Amino acid sequence: MAEFKTNVMRMLDKEKVPYTPHTYDHGDGAIDGASVAAKMGQDPARVFKTLVTQGAGKSYFVFVVPVLAELDLKKAAKSVGEKSVAMLHVADINKVTGYVRGGCSPLGMKKAYRTVFDRSALAGASIIVSGGRIGYQIELAPEELIRLARADTADIICG
Repeated sequence: MAEFKTNVMRMLDKEKVPYTPHTYDHGDGAIDGASVAAKMGQDPARVFKTLVTQGAGKSYFVFVVPVLAELDLKKAAKSVGEKSVAMLHVADINKVTGYVRGGCSPLGMKKAYRTVFDRSALAGASIIVSGGRIGYQIELAPEELIRLARADTADIICG
């Protein structure tokens, strides 16, 4: 039986970007970033979550931060030139991105939104983000991921 591929994995294959797929059991409902990192036996500093916000001007923005970090909304707004940004309500995630909470990847959203990775993403040889479906993660070089997401980097976490 062929291994399952998410749309994100197919996109990486098409772009010939090397990546390592990871899976985890989500039957217990624990799909928050810290739980996912623990289930995969990964350092949470290398596992990143994808957060979707809406700016004061009603545009959507995507921020990618380490799973244990908290997005600094002021720094995030400044990084995209907005007065303010607010977290998108969980109920709106699918409508805006095409993904569900816990399976939101910075790649392959319904539309291309301005995306900013916390600069700590560049600290290691690889980072891990959602593969676009609950239970699936992808590990790849941060530079490749940032390039494919047409993203910027900035200091966007609290602390």
